[in-house]
Amino acid sequence: MTEHMDQMDFDREAALASFLGEAEECLDVMEQALLQMDSGSANADLLNDVFRVAHTIKGNASALELADLADFAHLVEDLLDVYREKRVLPASNVISLLLRVVDEFRILVPEAIAGKTGLSPSQKDLRKRVAEEVKRGPVQASGKPLAAQSDSPNEPQKNETPGAGRTLRADIGKLDQMLNLTGEIVVAKGRLRNMLEQLGVEERGELLEVHHEVERLYMDLQREVMSIRMVPIDPIFRQLRRSVRDISASHGKVARLETTGGDVELDTTVLEHLRDPLLHMVRNALDHGIEKPEVRESRGKDRCGLLKLSAFHSSGRIIIRLSDDGAGFNRAKIQEKARQMGLLAENEQLVNQELHELIFEAGFSTAQTVTDLSGRGVGLDVVKRNIQALRGSVDVSSEEGVGTVFTIRLPLTLAIIDGLAVSVGQDKFIIPSDYVTECAELTNSDEQRDSHGNGILNLRGAALPYVRLRDAFRMYGENPAREHVVVVKVGELDAGIAVDSVLGGRQAVIKPLGKALQKVSGIAGSTILDDGRVGLIIDVPGLLSEFTPSAGQANLAGG
Repeated sequence: MTEHMDQMDFDREAALASFLGEAEECLDVMEQALLQMDSGSANADLLNDVFRVAHTIKGNASALELADLADFAHLVEDLLDVYREKRVLPASNVISLLLRVVDEFRILVPEAIAGKTGLSPSQKDLRKRVAEEVKRGPVQASGKPLAAQSDSPNEPQKNETPGAGRTLRADIGKLDQMLNLTGEIVVAKGRLRNMLEQLGVEERGELLEVHHEVERLYMDLQREVMSIRMVPIDPIFRQLRRSVRDISASHGKVARLETTGGDVELDTTVLEHLRDPLLHMVRNALDHGIEKPEVRESRGKDRCGLLKLSAFHSSGRIIIRLSDDGAGFNRAKIQEKARQMGLLAENEQLVNQELHELIFEAGFSTAQTVTDLSGRGVGLDVVKRNIQALRGSVDVSSEEGVGTVFTIRLPLTLAIIDGLAVSVGQDKFIIPSDYVTECAELTNSDEQRDSHGNGILNLRGAALPYVRLRDAFRMYGENPAREHVVVVKVGELDAGIAVDSVLGGRQAVIKPLGKALQKVSGIAGSTILDDGRVGLIIDVPGLLSEFTPSAGQANLAGG
C-alpha cells in the first residue's frame, strides 16, 4: 500500500510540473493573441486561441483538484464564450482586463501548484470584474465582426510537418554542465595533439590519424550541444510588445512595436541577460523619444509612435537594432546636463558620436522630473554594463526630430570561440577570429608614427594604424626585428595588433577572469592553452578604443 501511495505521489508531482510548464507556454500564446486583437486583427482564430488556453487551464486544474484556479479559469472561459457566440471583437477595455487575467494566472498557477488555497485580494477583485463583464455581455464590444475562422474551435491545431513540435524539457544547469565538459575536451584534445606532434614521424603517424578522427567526432558533438543551447529571440520580442502597450498607455502616449528576425537564435545564457537591457532601451524610447499624440500631429507625424526591433546575423555575431520615430536626442539638453555633471567643459563642443556616448554615463538623465520611467539616471548605463558583460557592444545614433537607433552586437555564445593564437615573448594570447581579416609582416624599416604616437603600417598603399600588444600591456622584452601585424576590423575601422609571432587558429574555451584582471582594458577572458598554460583572450574593440583614439570613435560609430 505504501509503495502504491508513493507511486501516486510521484505521478502527481510529475503532473504538477508538467502543468506548470504547459501553463507558461499557454499564457504566452494567450497574451500574444490578445495583443494582436488589440492591434485591430479580427481573426476568429485569435479569440479561439485565447479560449483554448482558458479551457486548458481549467481542465488541468480540475484534474489536479486545484479548485480555486479551476473556478477562476472557468469564469474567464465564460467571458470569452460570450464574445465567441456573438462573433465580435472585444473592446480595448475588455482586452486590458484579459491581459490582467494573464498576469494573475502567471502568479496563481505556481501558487496553486505549491499548495496555496484561496485568492489574494487583488485576484478576488479581478475575478469580480470578470464576472461583471460576463453579466454585461458584449455591449461595449468594438462592433467589429470576427473574420471567418480556419479551424473548428474545438479542433486542435495540426502540425504541418510530421514530427514537428517534438520537444524535451531540460534543466539549464545540465546544459551548462554538458557545455563545460565539451570545453574540457577541447583542452585535453589540444594537449594530446601537442604531445603527439612531438613524437617521431613513425610513432605518431597512426596515432595522429586516430586523433584526427576523434577531433571530427568531437566537432560533431560540440555542434549538437551548442545547437541544443540555441533558442530563438522571439519570446523576448513578444514580451516587449506587451511592455510597449502598457507603458505607452499609462503615460498618455500611443505606440506600437514592429519586430523582425524573431527566429534568430542565440545562446540561452545570452538570451537570459538580454531581457533587462532591451526593456531599458524600450522604456527610454517611450519616455524620451516618442512624443504625445497631439505633439506628433503638430509635427506632421502619425499619432501612433513606431518602435522597430530587429535581429539578424552579421560576421558571426548577433545584431539587435531598436529604432524609434520620436523626437531624437536634444543636443542642447545633453550638453547642459553634461556640464552640470562636470563631464564637459563650459565651452567644449562634442561631435555627435562623443555626445551620444554621454547618455551611457551613470547618473545621466535629461528628464526634468522623476517618474516611474526616468529621472534618476539609471537605465542606459545598466544597458551598456550588461551588454559588455556579454562580450558585446552597444552604440547609438540619433537625429533630432527624426528618431533614434540603438545597435547591440553580441557573440553567438559565451562558452567557446574560434581564435587566432599569437605570442609576445613567452606569453600567448587569443584574438577572436570574428575580428581578424588577415596577417601582415612588420619590420623596423616599415615602422612609422602618426601625430598621436600610434604606429602606422603601409598596407598595399593604405595607412593602417596599429597598436603593439607589448606596449598596450606594458610587457618586458625587446621587439623582434621582424614582427607580425594581425589586421582586425571593428565596425568600419581597419586596424592592426602587432605581435611577435602568429601561432595559428585555435578553439578557445572561455574562462572567467580573476578580480585582478577584470578591470584591465583589452582583456575579455582567459583560456587554457594546448600546453596547459593560461592564455588571455583579447577584447579587440576595448583594446583599440583604449589605445587608439580614432579606433574608439569608429567603435562608437558601429563597432
